[in-house]
Amino acid sequence: MRARWLAAAGTIVAGGATAGLIVATSGAGEVASAAGSGPAAYGSSGTGQASEAGGGSRVATAPVVRTDLTNTVQLSGALGFAGSYTVANQAQGTAYTALPPLGQVVRRGHRLYEVDGSPVILLYGPRPEWRDLFLGVAPGPDVAQLDANLIALGYATPATLAVSDTFTAATSFAVQRWQAALGLTVTGVVPAGQVAYAPGPLRVASVDVTLGAAPQPGAAVLAGTSARPVVSAELPVGQEYLVRRGDLVSVTLPDGTRTVPGVITAISRVASAGSSAGAGQPSPEPSAPGGSGAGGSAAAGRGDTVEVTVRLAHPRAAAGLDQAPVTVNIVRARASGVLAVPIGALVALAGGGYAVQVITGGAAHLTGVRTGLFSSSLVQVAGPGLRAGLRVEVPAP
Repeated sequence: MRARWLAAAGTIVAGGATAGLIVATSGAGEVASAAGSGPAAYGSSGTGQASEAGGGSRVATAPVVRTDLTNTVQLSGALGFAGSYTVANQAQGTAYTALPPLGQVVRRGHRLYEVDGSPVILLYGPRPEWRDLFLGVAPGPDVAQLDANLIALGYATPATLAVSDTFTAATSFAVQRWQAALGLTVTGVVPAGQVAYAPGPLRVASVDVTLGAAPQPGAAVLAGTSARPVVSAELPVGQEYLVRRGDLVSVTLPDGTRTVPGVITAISRVASAGSSAGAGQPSPEPSAPGGSGAGGSAAAGRGDTVEVTVRLAHPRAAAGLDQAPVTVNIVRARASGVLAVPIGALVALAGGGYAVQVITGGAAHLTGVRTGLFSSSLVQVAGPGLRAGLRVEVPAP
């Protein structure tokens, strides 16, 4: 019987912005216990009968198992949408006569808003509209952008309209077909303000004007995002080594049961000020006694964070969950087919290292072990005579 048991040394629990951090520790003696709360020390020999220290703790037993372990970083995050875009009005007129509702996704070729009863059509491209386009206008990349959209909408083909900086007769003909299909006055001219450009489908996040207000060329009409849901999570400064772009992750949705695969697409290089130390930030990763945690405790202690962006593999799984809280699970290490025991089975030895109390023939004896990967509840172990099915002492529930 032991007097004190090792409390889940491989798991660091945190709340707030970061749900928790599970770190792997390899090699005997690499799990540091908090001062005054460590396990009772036994003789430094690897095996031997454990002595009972005052009081006698209640114990139970658990089997040694052969299993697969994973080492997982868990970050709290929130669902949102990628990108942030502002649409500026270029149309002149008396009043806004139609505006989109919040949350609506507008796609290429559809009305975004309306001025004096005439629609402003969304097209895709990086360049804003800034001038009238017509046969004979000076060449420019905005003409090529228009050509590409006319082809994408089916009013021309690559065989009938070559995408170029020059507004050609073929461009004018495609514009006329487009205008006729929309019920607009067919002129072959695209006046400034008749279209608005965004990089792709636009999800309306806010509207900056009201119905009936007078349009002001160059003034913002609305702000939007892409229609692609993403997860944003905060990682404490100094722990960027835990993740990198391209890492595959899983995202636990707000119901706590469904998970969706994803991939890390961006890690911000700019830190933002977070909460004070200890409020929702994980502790530094433990290291050998006397050392500092990987990444340094000072940086993480400031509460500064960097943003990690995750793209979901199945965006539809996040439908209707804007700004909903989620958990990002990042697997950093795996150990397959290894022997493992509950973390609470570990006993610290006075001479360093760990042992477990193995039950054989109705008696318990200490067996020295080398620790490997830690999960949330199990630890990888290796030692003389250990095999799956043996039972070890653990704290009684």
